Amino acid sequence: MFEVQNIHTGYGKVKVLFGVSLTVSAGEIHCLMGRNGAGKTTLLKAIMGQLPLSQGEVILDGERLSGLPAHLVPQRGMGYIPQGRRLFPELTVSENIEMGLLARGEGADTRDWVLELFPRLKERLSQVAGTLSGGEQQMLATARALCLRPKVLLLDEPTEGLQPSMIEQIRQVVVKMKAEGYAIVLVEQRIDAVLSIADRITFIENGQDRVTVQPADVAEDQTILTRYLGV
Repeated sequence: MFEVQNIHTGYGKVKVLFGVSLTVSAGEIHCLMGRNGAGKTTLLKAIMGQLPLSQGEVILDGERLSGLPAHLVPQRGMGYIPQGRRLFPELTVSENIEMGLLARGEGADTRDWVLELFPRLKERLSQVAGTLSGGEQQMLATARALCLRPKVLLLDEPTEGLQPSMIEQIRQVVVKMKAEGYAIVLVEQRIDAVLSIADRITFIENGQDRVTVQPADVAEDQTILTRYLGV
């Protein structure tokens, strides 16, 4: 079980999150939705230890992660695919994957596993990451995170700017990770993508978690989208 309990954080004196709580079980896709600036990315950064908490806790399988240095959080089993991918653009595909493997001391078996998930990367191992297409870069960012064999996978807008074929490939990998027992936190703006794969959806507004619903609730009551997304 992954838990975020009443966390407060921000950037310097600017407070962004005001008591956000979240629980995600193994084998569950929990989506976060909200308007731009609601605090979704800030929440993921706080979970990964990139922002200090003024209040609250982040807990994974009973272990308190909040307060750990950011470089130790991935070692506990937290995989993070940030918005914008944040690859090492001057390194090759193979070298980017190697960086992911180093985080938790994974080896050849894990490398082979992620390349089976993304066969296109297998064809481009010697290619410099910065020269890949946007979709290929997203694949690489996802593969690098999976190299940790994480318990929890955080994805921030993974389909942003991608063509439909690439979006479908990313979706298939996310669904596969769910089937293998990963706890997944997905920030996504594409409503159709969320409704088709999510187990639960939490809407964040002004730095607070307002409501958590099932996709069927959204399908039946479109006013939820109007209220929290303005669409």
